Amino acid sequence: MSIYLKLAVEFLKIGLFSVGGGLATLPFLYKLADSYDWFTRAMLIDMIAISESTPGPIGINMATYAGYSAAGVYGGILATLSLVFPSVVIALFITKAMDTFRDNGLVKSAFYGIRPAVTALIASAALGIMKIMLVNLENGLSADIFNAKRIALFAVMLYLMKKYNKHPVFYIGGAAIVGVALKL
Repeated sequence: MSIYLKLAVEFLKIGLFSVGGGLATLPFLYKLADSYDWFTRAMLIDMIAISESTPGPIGINMATYAGYSAAGVYGGILATLSLVFPSVVIALFITKAMDTFRDNGLVKSAFYGIRPAVTALIASAALGIMKIMLVNLENGLSADIFNAKRIALFAVMLYLMKKYNKHPVFYIGGAAIVGVALKL
C-alpha cells in the first residue's frame, strides 16, 4: 500500500472518529506514531506546539504537519483533506437532519452521552502530553525522572492563565521566550 493511500485511510479514520475538535485527534496521532515511522511521540509534542502557535484549527494544522512529515507537501495536503472530508460530509447531513429531529429526546440524549466521551478523549491527550513533557522516562527510573524546569514553567503558566484572562498567544509567546532562555 502506498504512503499516500495509508495517509488518506488513516486521516479519514481520524476525521471520522475524533469527535470534539483538534485535541481529540491526539489519541489517534499517538497511535499513528506507534504504528508508523512518519513521526515520533516526541515530534508529536513539537507538532502540538507548532499547531497551537499557528493560525487555524489545531487538528487541521496537525494533520498537515504529520502528512508533510510522512510524505512531503503532497502528503500534507492529502492528510489535511482526508481529515476534513468526513466532517464536511457529516456536517451537511446533520444540518439537514437537525431541522427534523431537533426536539427528539433520543437525539438530545445521544449528544449528552457523547460529551463525556469527548471530554475523556481530550483528558487522555492532555495526560499523554504532560507525561512526555514533564516526566523523563527515557533513562528509566532515575533521580532525574522529573524535569523541574518544565514543571515549574507549567505551574507558572497555569497560575498566570487562571489569574489573568489574556489571549493564548500571550502565554505561548511568553513560554517560548522562557524556553529559549532556560534551554528547555
